[in-house]
Amino acid sequence: MTGPGLRAVHLGDGEDLGTAVFAYLNSLHAVNRALSRPVKDALHGRWLGHPLHPALTDVAVGAWVGSAVLDRIPGQERAATTLVGVGLAGAVPAVWSGFADWSEADPEQERLGLWHAAAQAAGNALYLASLVARLRGRHRAGRTLGAAGLAAVTVGAYLGGHLAYRSGVGMNHASPAWRRLPRAWQVVDELTNLPQGKPVRRAIGDVPVLVYRGPRQVHVLVEECVHLAGPLSEGEVTVQDDEVCVVCPWHGSTYRLRDGAVRRGPAAMPQPVLKVRIVGEHVEARRP
Repeated sequence: MTGPGLRAVHLGDGEDLGTAVFAYLNSLHAVNRALSRPVKDALHGRWLGHPLHPALTDVAVGAWVGSAVLDRIPGQERAATTLVGVGLAGAVPAVWSGFADWSEADPEQERLGLWHAAAQAAGNALYLASLVARLRGRHRAGRTLGAAGLAAVTVGAYLGGHLAYRSGVGMNHASPAWRRLPRAWQVVDELTNLPQGKPVRRAIGDVPVLVYRGPRQVHVLVEECVHLAGPLSEGEVTVQDDEVCVVCPWHGSTYRLRDGAVRRGPAAMPQPVLKVRIVGEHVEARRP
């Protein structure tokens, strides 16, 4: 999501998001906009090299599954209660990292993301109620609420998997193009055809690539942005800390041209960069 406010989100054909939920999500977006860029990048997982959200959800889900197992063992009430609390503690950063990713998704992903978030929110609420009941000594009620919470979280996890593996949230969208590139040297274009200081789109076989001719070096990267396959050749080239970078025109992910390193999210993974050489008047590139 790139605009200053929340776009109209549809839960289904022609069905607008309820007014109360719309206002709630708008308030979350206001908080998201107030966060500094380093905080957002940390939530996206730029420092980790891949999305942070799945790793954080494993903490919560793992703790809650453990508590469900301990609930079946007599005399393990205290240990089960501890794991419920650990899961709730892990759910807090998981919620924020998930929201950070959701706020940079496309409309189709946003809609499914709302259902994912709703299931997880229900699970979190049930586990909070379970923790309160357990701390008050009502362990039977705590176990019942925990079982209901685990069911809700399981539904949310299924939808999260669908978001990742079917809708592509958090996936490397440059990877399919990268795998189709040959390891042998390929002619990209004649050097004189490349404008200096301006990114252009070329192709190696059927794979589109970004080509940038600088004053001393030519850079070739996969054209499709890692984050959501945005066209990098249509982006702006900037200089950050004496490094030439390209900014994706869709969501603002910024990559260093010389090695594809992410300088700014929401992308968490580096952009694939090709090896380049100049032979006579031709620029050639290949996959490393």
